[in-house]
Amino acid sequence: MDRRQRLEAYLSGVRARQEKVRPAGTPSEVVYPLGEIAIPEHVAHWARRYPDRPAIEFEGRTTTYGELDELTRRLAGWLESAGVRAGDRVGVYLPNTPQFVVAMLAALRLGAVHVPVNPMFQTAELAHELADSGAEVVITLDALLPTLASARDETPVRTVLVTGAREMAAEATPPVFPDGAVPSGMTSWAEATAHGPAADRPGDLDALAALNYTGGTTGAPKGCEHTQRHMLYTAASSAGATRTAADSGFAALCYIPIFWIAGENLGILHPLVLGGTSVLMPRWNAPQVLELIQRHRVTTMVGTVENYLELLDQPGFGGYDLSSLTDPMAVSFVRKLDPEVRGRWTAAVGTHSVLREGAYGMTETHTFDTTPFGFAGDDFDLLAEPVFCGIPVPGTDIAVVSFDTGDPVPLGVAGEIIVRSPSVMTRYWRNPEATAEQLRDGWLHTGDNGRLDADGCLHYLGRDKDMIKVKGMSVFPAEVEMLLARHPEVFTVAVVPAGHPDKGQVPVAFVSLCPGATVDAAGLREWARTAMASYKVPLVEIVTAFPMTATGKIRKVELAGKAQRLVTG
Repeated sequence: MDRRQRLEAYLSGVRARQEKVRPAGTPSEVVYPLGEIAIPEHVAHWARRYPDRPAIEFEGRTTTYGELDELTRRLAGWLESAGVRAGDRVGVYLPNTPQFVVAMLAALRLGAVHVPVNPMFQTAELAHELADSGAEVVITLDALLPTLASARDETPVRTVLVTGAREMAAEATPPVFPDGAVPSGMTSWAEATAHGPAADRPGDLDALAALNYTGGTTGAPKGCEHTQRHMLYTAASSAGATRTAADSGFAALCYIPIFWIAGENLGILHPLVLGGTSVLMPRWNAPQVLELIQRHRVTTMVGTVENYLELLDQPGFGGYDLSSLTDPMAVSFVRKLDPEVRGRWTAAVGTHSVLREGAYGMTETHTFDTTPFGFAGDDFDLLAEPVFCGIPVPGTDIAVVSFDTGDPVPLGVAGEIIVRSPSVMTRYWRNPEATAEQLRDGWLHTGDNGRLDADGCLHYLGRDKDMIKVKGMSVFPAEVEMLLARHPEVFTVAVVPAGHPDKGQVPVAFVSLCPGATVDAAGLREWARTAMASYKVPLVEIVTAFPMTATGKIRKVELAGKAQRLVTG
């Protein structure tokens, strides 16, 4: 029996165990509510059936399905007039706004490729993603134009569409320009969405539809190639796994960034596939969250454990009607979800609202591979050895194999988590080496440690040791090292994590300087603020030498202890 046969035999036994504990009412096979049709076609369906139903709620303004479908068609018409064709990449450099959703849908309607870009990026980061993706058209905010201008010469960008952060809010505010007019070579959102609609065309579920960038331990962020089939499967399978039906009043409150693939799922794909409502927030605001849950009958949301504790501490918390919030999900970045926190939430809100962890997944798999939904009885999910992730969503297989041989390991034994599902990325964009390393024989090798228990439930034991999580945001040492090394006085840099009481972890950079350098640690840190997103900016320690291995590599294990002492004093 070869390795593939051994793996399939192992999976047969694992699936049988999982079926015995699968929560009642959750299917073992994925069910597509409207059939296997493209994401914009879902919007068109709901627009025909319920044109006045809220699709997006944002800052006091409702965008109905009828309006969303019309805006999408018109923006697609403008993109087409700007030369965008099937397969062309469109950069969406926006925060949480309805314009982001319209831009994504318009690109998909044309068969173009949606490239979500972090609006916190500074010049070098922005230039990399726009250049690497080859995006020639970018949709962005007026406030982000200076950063885009500083990066533009290093990119193929030829056309820019500009909107304002509150242009689709109740008190609509158009973009602001220095001289009061749209700069030459740019187009306003109002002009673009007044364009004639694009003609209908059949959606191709298997064509490249999105480049979702993820960091890595070697080099700059990589683009994960995703299709509309990946998007649709993620929405449909997660709905089945959490007993969520289409056309059932689903409403998701989303303040996590929708340029994240997890935010894309929560704030865009799940609501639109299910005919529900996306309640978008530009940022966390505890009093506003309570008001929006009550006003829009929100059924689900994702927040940190600290977010839920802040909600509980709000004055007048008990006066809000939270009876619609049946599936609140938490992410344990710093404070961990435990029975005490869950018990406090249930006591205050009601037994209908069970606070649980969200899901196991990664950008390469569209982030929703397993869920602990349905395992909260007697706090089983929270008391199990950490971290309990539940069973795979319908249609997904999870295995745990030896890092060395690739053979499945016995139940209960730790190894590498590998994933096979209809939402695993097609490949890394223009990176065959990284693709070959992680995609093997139809499986994504995650590099994560985990184990399967006697029921076939997944337990997550930690990501790649080099990743740093700052309040849930992924920071990869190689990327910070690469950016810091661009300083003309930096000779060598090594970045390691250190635990932090408020942020979970922070990056710490050990830096050696070039001969004659005058910059100090404070100056490098200040320079770093102009080169990278704020959450990536490291603490800096100047060193004259590094601990080295016999093969000439920096011993980061030794640096980690020094880094922790820097943080804790």
